[in-house]
Amino acid sequence: MEKSVAINIKYDNLIRSRKYPVQTHIDFRSTKTVTPVKEEKELTEIVCLTSYPPRECGIATYSKDLLNALTDKFIDTFKLIIYPLESRSSNHQYTEEVESILNTDLTLDFLKVAQQINNNTRIGLVVIQHEFGLFSNNEKSFYDFLESLNKPIVITYHTVLPNPTTELREKVLKISSLSSQIIVMTQSASKTLEDHYNIPKGKINVISHGTHLTAYGNKETLKEKHNLEGKTVLSTFGLLGPGKSIETTLHALPQIIKRFPEAVFLILGRTHPNLVKESGETYRNFLKDRVAALGIGNHVRFVDQFIPIADLLEYLKLTDIYLFTSKDPYQAVSGTFAYALSSGCPIISTPIPHAVEVLKNGAGSLFDFENSDQLQAAVIDLLNNDAKRSQMSLNGLHTSLISAWENAAIAHAQVFTKALQMPVKLKFRKPPIDLKHIKNMTTNIGIIQFSRINQPDIESGYTLDDNARALIAICKHYELTGDSSDLKYIKTYFNFVFCCFRHDCRFLNYVDKEYQFTDQNETVNLEDACGRAIWALGYVIYISWRLPEEFKYIRDKAIFVFKHAVEALETAHSPRAIAFIIKGLYFYNKFEERECINEKVINYANRLVEIYKHESEEDWHWYESYLTYGNSVLPHSLLMAYSMTLKPEYRKIAKKSFNFLLSKIFVDDTISVISNQNWHRKGEPLCKEFKGGEQPIDVAYTILALRYFHKLFPENGYHELMENAFNWFMGKNPLGLIIYNPSTGGCHDGLEKTNVNLNQGAESTISYLLARMAFENLEE
Repeated sequence: MEKSVAINIKYDNLIRSRKYPVQTHIDFRSTKTVTPVKEEKELTEIVCLTSYPPRECGIATYSKDLLNALTDKFIDTFKLIIYPLESRSSNHQYTEEVESILNTDLTLDFLKVAQQINNNTRIGLVVIQHEFGLFSNNEKSFYDFLESLNKPIVITYHTVLPNPTTELREKVLKISSLSSQIIVMTQSASKTLEDHYNIPKGKINVISHGTHLTAYGNKETLKEKHNLEGKTVLSTFGLLGPGKSIETTLHALPQIIKRFPEAVFLILGRTHPNLVKESGETYRNFLKDRVAALGIGNHVRFVDQFIPIADLLEYLKLTDIYLFTSKDPYQAVSGTFAYALSSGCPIISTPIPHAVEVLKNGAGSLFDFENSDQLQAAVIDLLNNDAKRSQMSLNGLHTSLISAWENAAIAHAQVFTKALQMPVKLKFRKPPIDLKHIKNMTTNIGIIQFSRINQPDIESGYTLDDNARALIAICKHYELTGDSSDLKYIKTYFNFVFCCFRHDCRFLNYVDKEYQFTDQNETVNLEDACGRAIWALGYVIYISWRLPEEFKYIRDKAIFVFKHAVEALETAHSPRAIAFIIKGLYFYNKFEERECINEKVINYANRLVEIYKHESEEDWHWYESYLTYGNSVLPHSLLMAYSMTLKPEYRKIAKKSFNFLLSKIFVDDTISVISNQNWHRKGEPLCKEFKGGEQPIDVAYTILALRYFHKLFPENGYHELMENAFNWFMGKNPLGLIIYNPSTGGCHDGLEKTNVNLNQGAESTISYLLARMAFENLEE
């Protein structure tokens, strides 16, 4: 029988018989009666059945990380309720509040929990982390439990075996037929479910094992902290057991040590609790005997404990090569492997499906199971090639960003909404304001232009552009918080702007690492940079009354430079330069109304109006014949000019042009800014194909403009668009990946065609910070 026909054979009789006879074909259309959740003001509750800390196992750790990620990522979206899985042989004390504990050995517990779930109208979904070992003592009760639930079920398979026996295949089919959605962690697992179990592809969702975002670098500092200074560190970790095949590495070490006598192999993690109950520390003792017999005791360290995640990530970040050995060719996924990848470890691994899939981009290399000679050769080759290790590390970080827990949370939430079959608006939680990366990028001269991942790249030098933006951001932060630690950065960024001011009352932009102006200042039009400097000076003047008395000299210098620069730029042609100048004038006027210079505002605003009238047509309400970068500053500045002059023409054009822009960059409440890979030209259709090149600065400028338009037009929906635009940083973008990195406080440099640019430069991070702070004191 053909596969498509086989899938449509009914499963009703099999379920009703309760005898579970062997059957090869199952109908994957829902055969259960599912009680819909009422649309109430209360949050939809999602029950999560899983092993959970303090139980020590991979699924428990996974579930804790996932639940933390979902809680941190979303607010007012759904409520997560943990039902820990226990057995007669385990009885843990949970520090977190749990609704109920399900002892999988007790039929009565299954009945009790099913009744609790079915009777609670607020519960909309049941999520189960599945491993056959969790239910092996009472499988029939587990299947009865699944059948009796009147809520949709999402099942996550942590193990998917190819070439199943008839009995195993039947079990997977049984569970799958009663689940609304299925989650697996690799493409190979998805293909196995399709090809070996005849499960429809449309029901399967691939979500990679989550990984922790970490700050890149500091390897030598961490080695010193953990008494590994001067060592070449090889490591592996996880709950210890024979399946880990640690002896494969031990047998490879003598030749590795001969070539690299500073090498140390860390074996991180305690023995699996179940193994300790069955046979004590037999395996660990076996490994210690092997170490002694091989004479490598000075090169092997056992860290015999269940390591907290913060400490574990430190060990991984100081690791030079991570070694993953396994005896199980069917091990679908490994959390230990995933965490090593996200910590920037070059990896040498046995070819489990997870490793084969993930390392294909060059993040590591593979060797045959239990082949110590191949492992030894691979390690020696990598230790001899610093460039290769560095490239592997970067490749791994690119791969693992996609699987960051923040991104895994988004992917899971999307699966939950599919299973619920009701509209659920995902509301992202805004991260706390964090200046860590901006301060890390700043020297006593100013903020460095670019970074390599999150490490400042001093070779890129400095720019007036970035330091002017940084001055605005840090002044805004001080305005919001009064944090005295901001003052030294206000002084640093202001001094940089001041030093760029030249005798012709204009500014230079580019400064190298030796603090010298570069030749690039002679070849690039600097009008936009000069305009940004005026905006920044206007803002520092505006907040200067809040600064301590000893900062009075900054205000006086800023006023002097501001007035002369505004005069010098009266002939500026760039629409964005004009817009930045108007923004500077706006804040200057707010500082000292007695010295209001609205005449200058009118002169600059009229020039924007003239530019608009020259280019606009019936279907093109814009200032140029194309939409390029930083578009939102143009209508934003014109509306500011209206606020200062009350000229209705400015208001009319600002609103018409801004709404025109919004119509081009918002689709279904999702922002997709004009890409630097594809400017939008007048008379041409808007390209809807995503080609990469979306940058944080364009989203930030849009958010700042939306905030100001909301202030003047509070009933026009600008605030909702502002929220939607900010979600671009949180993962609501064409790639569905986070742009803001909460582990560093930095912002990635934008969306490429298929990936996020890992670098976290000054422009991107400052842009994010300005966007984030726009939501504070929104009523002002």
